[in-house]
Amino acid sequence: MRSLVFLAMLVAVGCGQQIGDSCIVSSDCAIDGSRTCDSSMREGYCTILGCDYDTCPGEAACIRFFSGGFTNRPCDFTTEGISTDACSLDELCSLENECVPRSAETRFCMKKCDTSADCRSGYECRDLTLMAAHGGEPVLAPTDTLSNAPHFCALAPS
Repeated sequence: MRSLVFLAMLVAVGCGQQIGDSCIVSSDCAIDGSRTCDSSMREGYCTILGCDYDTCPGEAACIRFFSGGFTNRPCDFTTEGISTDACSLDELCSLENECVPRSAETRFCMKKCDTSADCRSGYECRDLTLMAAHGGEPVLAPTDTLSNAPHFCALAPS
């Protein structure tokens, strides 16, 4: 009986939390250090930093945000690199249709969702319209298009 209780405790401690769960410190997300607590988000947000399109766990998608103050040239996200090249090689065309420096990009694994009901209280499920309005965009595989871009849970603006 003791061994069953010990085994249950060991399994519970080893599991860690899901991407998007609340946290205070990183060990709340994963005791092995594989996940980080972003404490700048309301009630914390379990995530993995520096992801790529194929490196997040199944419940999450890799999302990039651009930070910093810079003047952006206009571009067309749907044609950039295909039929137009408004951005330089050290820039990306964002969903907001602006060239942004690649160095301003930070990537996080964020919880996938279909509706805001899939997200915690105070968070919204960002579709393409909300991504353009509030920030963040999925890091897509080379063969993917925006039509199948995942939605993700992010802090709703107040």
